[in-house]
Amino acid sequence: MSTEAERRPDDALDEAAAVFTEVRPRLFGIAYRMLGSAAEAEDLVQEVWLRWQAYDRARVEHPGAFLATTTTRLAINALKSARARRETYIGPWLPEPVDTEADPYLGAERGEALEFASLLLMERLSPNERAAYVLRVAFDYPYAQIAEIVGVNEAAVRQLVSRARKHVALGRRTPVQRDEQRRLLSAFLAAAKSGDMGELEKLFAADVTSLSDGNGAHQVSRRPVVGAVRVAKFLVAIASWFWEALEIELVEVNGQTGAVLRRDGEVYGVITVSASDAGINQVLWMVNPEKLTALPRRD
Repeated sequence: MSTEAERRPDDALDEAAAVFTEVRPRLFGIAYRMLGSAAEAEDLVQEVWLRWQAYDRARVEHPGAFLATTTTRLAINALKSARARRETYIGPWLPEPVDTEADPYLGAERGEALEFASLLLMERLSPNERAAYVLRVAFDYPYAQIAEIVGVNEAAVRQLVSRARKHVALGRRTPVQRDEQRRLLSAFLAAAKSGDMGELEKLFAADVTSLSDGNGAHQVSRRPVVGAVRVAKFLVAIASWFWEALEIELVEVNGQTGAVLRRDGEVYGVITVSASDAGINQVLWMVNPEKLTALPRRD
């Protein structure tokens, strides 16, 4: 039989695991909003767990704060590396979609700074600005705590958050309500499948932009298509072949309705739209298979 002393390391590790499991949803939420990639966020959170196991946990007074700090600092470093890699990316880069109906991590926290439009606008921010913005806007951290996490004084954090809000606000339009966004997506899909140029133009804002992320994949546009007429013509041009044998399912992706496209049960792509009172202003196509692994296939 094991002695009490022999059981203590296991007990300590069990306690560490319990603490980590409780805060893991928040850690993943921070990492995903920082990196725009569920796969990279998972890897980062796993690194935090390994560090937590190896750390002298007796020195940690507030485990949740310690783990959030570790996650944010690793994410800042990872974001710098990710941006360097994106310089060689072929075509537009879009965030990796996550099914927020099924995902236990993102669904457990606040929805701010999660939609694709927000994640794309956050790409304009410096790593420190993005960290301060995510912690403040998405998780309501006090400025003083953000200062400790980012490693600057509180006044500097307020400036980081203020600059971040301004950068994001410059590109943001007042979005339509969730039901209207879903209706517009459904109408868009119907018009795009039928190649109805006139109906497509009615749905679009004048300066609508279509972005396709395929990282150089065959038959995927490598440049943004801008303007209602141009985007409509582009959709009419692909209508005769693109939708063939594709099954479409509406799901909650990143907190809003998206269309998951499947062929023979395998996820082929995801389409989302952003819209304001002027109509659909952004159509986002994710067809890079490496970024679709977080979405379930159907048998």
